Amino acid sequence: MRMTTAMPHPLRRLRTPALLALGALSLSACVSLGGKAPPFLLTLDSDVAPVVGEARSAGEAQTLTILIPDAPQKLRTTRIPVQQDDASVAYVKDAQWVEAPQRLFQRLLSETVAAKTPLVVLDEGQYLTAPGEQLASQLLEFGVDARTNEAVVSLQAMRVAAGGKTVTQRRFEVREPIGGKIEAKPVGEALTRAANKVATDVAAWLAG
Repeated sequence: MRMTTAMPHPLRRLRTPALLALGALSLSACVSLGGKAPPFLLTLDSDVAPVVGEARSAGEAQTLTILIPDAPQKLRTTRIPVQQDDASVAYVKDAQWVEAPQRLFQRLLSETVAAKTPLVVLDEGQYLTAPGEQLASQLLEFGVDARTNEAVVSLQAMRVAAGGKTVTQRRFEVREPIGGKIEAKPVGEALTRAANKVATDVAAWLAG
């Protein structure tokens, strides 16, 4: 097959550099050049999970909807905060969650509670079909304390009975040593251990 190339019009030839420059400006307006992507993304893995194939049934009083935790502004990002002192926060270099830590922790907590309690755990979208108890919470800390070189997970949990007649609150906190430099991999591993311990403590509270 033969291919032919059209001869450029003289005016078109003159306009080409200007068009290229305009295209470059448009592209630079759309693409962020602020920094390269991290070498890998971090996630949270639950130490336990419900038995595959196990069926559960429950009345309203035995269902629990675990809501996505609220969080302060420093945690509303996929980056991992480092509390350097009482007044300043930095972020771990090259460390980034696959999604917001509130959502990751909510999934881990749901898996843990479903595995360690007889409760039927629901997602927020299922609450209207089986309104029972709710677990609301605020993720107070989910990062690094540089002063002690520890990963810190702190959660203020609120258990709301079916119908909202009673409310019970409890705060949970776990600190895990990072055991080295504040870098993506050891920080991610320490936060995963701390998050699993907090989730286990919450499940024990709910079961009791």
